[in-house]
Amino acid sequence: MGESREKLWTKDFVLITVSNLLLFMIVQMQLPTFPTYVKETYLANDFVAGLTASFFALGAVVARIFTGELLKSKNSKTILLIGLGVVGLTTAGYYWTGSVMLLLIMRALFGAGFGISSTTLPTIVTNAIPGKRIGEGMGYYGLSNSLAQALGPMIGLTVLTTLGFGSMLTVGVVCIVLILPLTSIIRAYKEPTPDAHAHEKGLKRFYDKKILLPAFLNFCMSITYGGLVSFLALYGKETNMENISWFFLCNAVAIVLVRPIAGKLFDKKGHIAVLPPGAIFIGLGLLGLSMVDGNTLLIVSAMLYGLGYGCIQPSIQAWMVKEVKPEQRGMANGFFLNSIDFGIAVGSILLGSVAAHTSYAMMYRLSSILMLLFLIIYFVSRAFAVKQRKNAVVNTVVSQNYEA
Repeated sequence: MGESREKLWTKDFVLITVSNLLLFMIVQMQLPTFPTYVKETYLANDFVAGLTASFFALGAVVARIFTGELLKSKNSKTILLIGLGVVGLTTAGYYWTGSVMLLLIMRALFGAGFGISSTTLPTIVTNAIPGKRIGEGMGYYGLSNSLAQALGPMIGLTVLTTLGFGSMLTVGVVCIVLILPLTSIIRAYKEPTPDAHAHEKGLKRFYDKKILLPAFLNFCMSITYGGLVSFLALYGKETNMENISWFFLCNAVAIVLVRPIAGKLFDKKGHIAVLPPGAIFIGLGLLGLSMVDGNTLLIVSAMLYGLGYGCIQPSIQAWMVKEVKPEQRGMANGFFLNSIDFGIAVGSILLGSVAAHTSYAMMYRLSSILMLLFLIIYFVSRAFAVKQRKNAVVNTVVSQNYEA
């Protein structure tokens, strides 16, 4: 009985992880292709092209805020199916949009469907993971996100350039068709608990102050990723790099290699063992990308960025999930994913503006500074937390001596 309860690789766990991979593949195929499509089809500038990612992220952020709360009182399977339905309908609907404004509205609706689905799936998977293996389980589950984020852009760009925009959308619809039967046989859907947080009112229902720091660090890192998915294809044209999509492939390889190692380090040593080196890797990867002049430097830059991303993202998600109560995991997962999408949205607009006034190379060079900010905030916050713990210990000792 004990071994059965501790089993991680159950049918439910595998099905949920595969479903999550397919869902994120749809999104990641679209992120780098939409700016290129908008610029070529509607002759838009970099700012307007970047709005395709921003409207998507805005829809996802708003939907997740309320999805985490709904999961406490509504059936998770129903919520998931609604989200997947919106994703499928809007993906097919892109084909018939005839203006930039209509396309942006569809991107916001697509983001809402994705926000609902991507918040519900990790909440369901926590029901399928043994409590004592939550860190390890979320690490492997999160690998599906990382693989999609690395492989999806490469697949999307390849399909777009070889077969066209319509074919890329067809691939996305096929992914949804594959997800639906998988989610129908999952048994880990949990009964809602309507009174779990009845005492909470106002904004406290939607966040916990203990997860604000890791969420902000994730936001900083995601700004740099927004610059990659939104403008890497255009950077390839600026530098005459025909194989620029190799960046995503090499990035994927690095993430796959480092993620299991990073997960074990996190479990044994905590986030101090993975976040600082991860930030350094990402900063070096961005600097290398800004100076790319051939395939060798492109591959090295991609590997460095992937090593950093693979260290930071799963560790931050595990950090946030472990900081909250079990009934708050939907909220924590939604907050974690929102920090990614909000970062991508800000990165698309902010870095797009930087590129418009300088160049894509300078844009990537300047975005590496964000990882320096990441390190400063992390170490200052850690020092403050250590000081607070020492003061608490001293106060406790003084109080005990006084009572004695």
